[in-house]
Parts: sequence; C-alpha cells; structure tokens
Amino acid sequence: MKVVRFHAPGDVRIEDAPEPTPGPTDVKIRVRACSTCGTDVKISRFGHHHIAPPRVMGHEIAGEIVEVGADVTGWQPGDRVQVIAAIPCGQCAECRRGRMTVCPNQVSMGYHFDGGFAEHMVVPHNVLAVDGLNRIPEGLSFAEASVAEPLACVLNGQNLAGVGEGDDVVVVGSGPIGCLHVRLARSRGAARVFLVDLNRERLDLAANLVRPDAAICGAETDVVDAVLKLTEGRGADVVITATAAGVAQEQAVQMTARQGRISFFGGLPKDKPVISLDSNLVHYRELTIVGANGSSPEHNKEALRLIADGSVPVADLITHRLPLDRALDAFGIVARGEAIKVTIEP
Repeated sequence: MKVVRFHAPGDVRIEDAPEPTPGPTDVKIRVRACSTCGTDVKISRFGHHHIAPPRVMGHEIAGEIVEVGADVTGWQPGDRVQVIAAIPCGQCAECRRGRMTVCPNQVSMGYHFDGGFAEHMVVPHNVLAVDGLNRIPEGLSFAEASVAEPLACVLNGQNLAGVGEGDDVVVVGSGPIGCLHVRLARSRGAARVFLVDLNRERLDLAANLVRPDAAICGAETDVVDAVLKLTEGRGADVVITATAAGVAQEQAVQMTARQGRISFFGGLPKDKPVISLDSNLVHYRELTIVGANGSSPEHNKEALRLIADGSVPVADLITHRLPLDRALDAFGIVARGEAIKVTIEP
C-alpha cells in the first residue's frame, strides 16, 4: 500500500509499505479520508519531539473497518468510523478527574502511532480503551467525519471560554480552526461574530464561506479600534486567538469587555512564548484568560453529532480533496493559505 511517511525535517516521502496487521486488541481500517492541518506542515518542515521517524503522518481520520482483532468486541468489518487523534491514558489523576485533554501520558495518532495518510492503518488498543473509536452517523460523509477532530478541539476551547447566548465573539485567525470557531459560536447563540486576519486574501476566502458579522483585516486597520467601534466601545464578550501570534494575544486583552473571556487557543512558537500583558486590564475589567489544548474522546463524539445534525456544517469548508499521491501538494496548499480544509482521500 501507499503511505506518506516522515523521515526527517524536510524529508517526507510517498512510498510503498506492507499492509499492517492488527493485534488481538486492535482494529484495522481502510482509510477513506484524512484531513490536513497546519500541524502537518510544521511536522513536515521541522519534525516533532514526539515523533521517532520513520512515521506515517495524519491524525484527522475517518474510514471503514476491514479487520477486527480476536479480542475486540462491538465492532465488525464494514463499520464506518472516526478516530480520535489525542489519546489520553484514562488512568492517571487528571483522567480520573475527567480532565482528559491535559493527560500527562497522552499519545497521538500520527505521532506515537502510524496515522491516516495511508490506504490502511491500525487503530491501536489505546484508542479503544478510552472509547475513542466513533461510529459515523448515517448520511455523514467520510470527509465530513474527518473534520470532527479539529471541531472537537474548537468545542473544548469554547466550553472553557464559556461562549454562549448573546455574546459578541471575536475570532482571530481565518484558517480552518477560525472558520469552525465562527460556526460553532453561531450554533451556541452568539449575537455577533467578528473574524480577524492579517491576510486579506485568506480573510476574504473564509468570510465568503462562514459569513461573519464583520471581517477585519489587521494589515489595513487597527484591530482593537475596529472591534471597539463595532461593539459601541464595550469590547467583545469573548476573544479567541486561533493563530500562533503573540500580538494577537496582547490585542485580545485590549479589546475584551468587562468580565469578558479570552481563549489563547493557538499556541505560540517555542522560541517566542512570552507576551507583554497589561495586568491592570485583567484586574480592573475582571477578565478571564483560558488556554485550550486538544480534545477528549467525548468532545469527538459531540463534534460528530454537531456536524451530523447540521448545527456546524463543514462540507463547504473542505475546499480541496486530493488523492494520497498528492499529499505533498496538499501540504503546500495549506502552507500558502490557498485553502480552508484540504482532505486526502486514499
């Protein structure tokens, strides 16, 4: 079979590999869709400390079961499934407290286990042990189901930030995550959602799909000033920084309303993790700043439900569908910001 395998930074190859064989507690699937994200681009260029090469990449996975291990129950060939990416241990103190997104023993598909940029892959017992293999609802395509994983991360972020009825929400970053934030905020009853990006072309591409109440280009206007004008001077109830930019986090504090919430959703580069924070704004406005790190198995289940019932449509966000042998082209499309979501269909 064909796979997309990471060997070293700058060395990702499409190559032949033997079909994997599941162990007695594993499941083997035929991958039908594996969506790409910015993390795949970063891994291809710089590697990752959790990846010991060679490793098959891809973590936004949907497919069809073709073989079930001898000790696995409840699953059979032909079942349509979505696979979680971040796999908590289910046993540690954090997991026992229901905090699976911050499990210190977490492992991941495409990092510690071979991922979904392949014709076939094994879903390891680690996934089954935490109920991380999900049935795809009737009528939902494999490509749409593969987007459940990033939506699950967005869901975790908005739960932590308390996005809800009547909120004015600012989403900074108009990539696929930003688009999902806009759609989820609307489904949760946000009054208005504003989308911000530095890149006018990328902002227009996203805005034409998700239709924010205002699209603000940071290269053309003062973002903080624009948000304050749009909110009659109050600021936004929630600001979500879905971008790896410290300046966006600094601006978020300046444009959040009293008792507002800020989600530092996008992590910063490891060599530039420190920002300048006006602590008095946090103090006097009684602001809440939260982080957001990945998703839990339960978030993945809810994300699938939200996509299936139409609360958060994702089909139109998949702007490119490419075969496995064009996966390297897909990374380039993502890196250049020419797409919202690129899905590989092996």
